[in-house]
Amino acid sequence: MNVQCLSQHQRRANKYKMRKGKVYILILLPVILAVGNRHLLIAQQPVIKYDDTRKMPFGEGFSLVQIPASADGRLQKAYYYASKSATPKPLVISLHTWSGSYAQKDTLAILCKEKDINYIHPDFRGPNTIITACCSELAVSDMDDAIRYAIAHGPVDTSRIYVIGVSGGGYATLTMYMRSTFRIREFSAWASITDLTAWYYESRERKARYADNILSCTGSQNGILNEAVAKQRSPLYRKLPASLRSGSELSIYAGVNDGVTGSVPITHSINFYNKLLSDLKVTDSSLYVSAAETAALLSKRKPLMSLGKIEDREICLQKKYKKIQLTIFNGTHEMLPVYALSELLGND
Repeated sequence: MNVQCLSQHQRRANKYKMRKGKVYILILLPVILAVGNRHLLIAQQPVIKYDDTRKMPFGEGFSLVQIPASADGRLQKAYYYASKSATPKPLVISLHTWSGSYAQKDTLAILCKEKDINYIHPDFRGPNTIITACCSELAVSDMDDAIRYAIAHGPVDTSRIYVIGVSGGGYATLTMYMRSTFRIREFSAWASITDLTAWYYESRERKARYADNILSCTGSQNGILNEAVAKQRSPLYRKLPASLRSGSELSIYAGVNDGVTGSVPITHSINFYNKLLSDLKVTDSSLYVSAAETAALLSKRKPLMSLGKIEDREICLQKKYKKIQLTIFNGTHEMLPVYALSELLGND
């Protein structure tokens, strides 16, 4: 009798343990699924393609040219399209991304050919992994050499020269705004890096390869960033050549989610825009992006008010002073190439 009772007691205990286990499983299952789905969502996030180094067949009409560098005589490659027009046409200088090169896929090449306007896609020392690249004195000189080459070999209207780039190309575009010796009609910079020191620490925190690239580009030793060189190569710390840029337009674009789904926080674009206004001694505080507006964009990642759209993307914030404009839009680390070229060329 006692043995039978003990056996029944054990059976009840085992059933309780099983039920208890099931309760735990039922409680934990939603958590496991939630965590799993979170990882699934992260895995399914779109790959940001604007540092895509894949090559593209530029096709008929484009020439692979070699430009002797005025700084050191080294040949720099570029893809070049010369307009077939008998009259002068605009020139678009499209600057490659951080890890890209002259051979990198570029939608703007196709668009420029369709419009039969002059186009050049220079190398300026290639990917930003060596000290001679990354907007060094040599690289900046190479970009000016590419403009000079295009003018010499095509029907270029020198009053309609345009510079454009995204990501590392945006970084190079803003560098040209601060350092090119040419009078350029308009610059269009998308998802731009403006402060290499800040981007080094941001990239290191994200465990992105760009942190190591910056160490290499700046000649840093023992894993310690050479901040003096990083600052020298950052457009944020360059003096604005106000007289040279008095006739130039500058459009800065950044997707509000960049820095989260992309590699360059929007503060790079915001800080550069504010720096230019400061250099120009603008006193109207409403023309600057305020700390409160920046904080709202970073926390909410949505429009601060109804400001319209670029293509199908809502504008989150827009500021303008004379010929300098900043647009933060509902997007990520990207360029909208059809819109970008249309805005760049205007009525051309």
